[in-house]
Amino acid sequence: MIDESVVILSRLQFALTALYHFLFVPLTLGLAWMLAIMEAVYVMTGRDIWKRMTQYWGVLFGINFAMGVATGITMEFQFGTNWAYYAHYVGDIFGAPLAIEGLMAFFLEATFIGLFFLGWDKLSRVKHLIVTFLLALGTSLSALWILIANAWMQNPVGAEFNLDTMRMEITSFSAVMFNPVAQSKFVHTVSAGYVLGAMFVLSISAWFLLKGRNVEFAKRSMTVAASFGLAAALSVVVLGDESGYTLTEHQKMKLAAIEAMWETEPAPASITVFGWPDVAARTTHFAIRIPWLMGLIGTHSIDTVMPGIDQLVQHAQTRIGSGLKAYAAMQTLRTHRDDAAARAEFDAHKQDLGYALLLRRHLEDPSKATPADIAKAADSTIPNVPVLFWSFRIMVGCGLWFIALFGYAFWLSAKRQLDRHRWLLRAALWSLPLPWLAIELGWIVAEYGRQPWAIEGVLPTALGVSSVSAAQVATSLGGFMLFYTALAIVDVMLMLKYVRKGPDGLGMWPPAPSASAGSAS
Repeated sequence: MIDESVVILSRLQFALTALYHFLFVPLTLGLAWMLAIMEAVYVMTGRDIWKRMTQYWGVLFGINFAMGVATGITMEFQFGTNWAYYAHYVGDIFGAPLAIEGLMAFFLEATFIGLFFLGWDKLSRVKHLIVTFLLALGTSLSALWILIANAWMQNPVGAEFNLDTMRMEITSFSAVMFNPVAQSKFVHTVSAGYVLGAMFVLSISAWFLLKGRNVEFAKRSMTVAASFGLAAALSVVVLGDESGYTLTEHQKMKLAAIEAMWETEPAPASITVFGWPDVAARTTHFAIRIPWLMGLIGTHSIDTVMPGIDQLVQHAQTRIGSGLKAYAAMQTLRTHRDDAAARAEFDAHKQDLGYALLLRRHLEDPSKATPADIAKAADSTIPNVPVLFWSFRIMVGCGLWFIALFGYAFWLSAKRQLDRHRWLLRAALWSLPLPWLAIELGWIVAEYGRQPWAIEGVLPTALGVSSVSAAQVATSLGGFMLFYTALAIVDVMLMLKYVRKGPDGLGMWPPAPSASAGSAS
């Protein structure tokens, strides 16, 4: 039988390391393009202040980049240490984009970040600008490949189960690459990173203005952040709509759980703005709904029905029954390879084999499942509804606030009045943690909402763990928590140190008096 404590601890360890790692990745994505924009203005205008802006924000980018690399390495090792059967079962598909992502991160990005910091006096303006743009492009390409791998877990296309090797094997790499879930996840995720990078620059620049330091430096930084952030925040909303549509196509249970939609509604379904999901009663109390909106977002139509949780559970029971036929045929074929009837039976039902494997969490032998066991396994396909419901709504609320904040800051920057409204500066400063909160909640919705699947419809999470003891996983989890806490302390101290120093404290701005006098003469 499966040791549930090993499963829970392994999931907790991967979740904590992933959420911690993703504190740094989106800031790298956003800041890289902010640097490229600032340096492009420097190359076009020749004004030294834009060069100094690029260099100063580049210092903070470099600290964040190093932390992202350090925390990302441990995640990849966990596929071998904590999720060995997962790696064995789907390694042929999952390993390729993961390896390419590693090459992007450790070779392409590392090369260009070295040239970025060391090439100011060795490269021409245009060449250095090209390096900065390639650095920004490299960060996005690195994210692309890991998101392709993750999207395959959500929508496993381009692969099928090989009865001879008892593993999933790739049938079309192009289908994996151009997975529609990967496309929507990539643009949505990188846009969220751009929002974070813009908010980071906006908030710290607001702090400088509140302190009366580096005023011209900060106002220019805020102008770039406001315009870039507004475009990114609006794109997150538009691309989030596309993500909702792909959920309807490929992960109906996740979308129903996000909406706490227990019963199928007439098309087009309404969206629940606020409510209190009650799992025991299978209802949502105090629900405030907007008619039609969920149907329009989820189906892009007014006549397509979105199934509710209870109906999806019934569908899961049907698929478990079909999967048991594939499981029985597979057991026959393991001893009688030439049994044509068993082969035909397996081929007819193999798409539901993963659903039969859900029973392994409760039974050693799924073929002995009773109707009660099947019902229990089908109920396990419901993710944690309250967590998804509230995570999604807090994330959306943050997104709407970003649009309002960036929009107003953009309007004030156009009027050259950014430093005249201290309440806005304070609002920008205190909004700094919100993009991180929204991004982490987005990953909770994406990953926690996929449970009980490691690979949607193919491999239950409980079957993917390594043959290790709970004590071993608990020990490594404790070690990671101590190590990551230490890294967090170092990161915060370094960031605060260089923010407090500012460009003036680092000798970047304003220009030295002698340089000013020389330029004036």
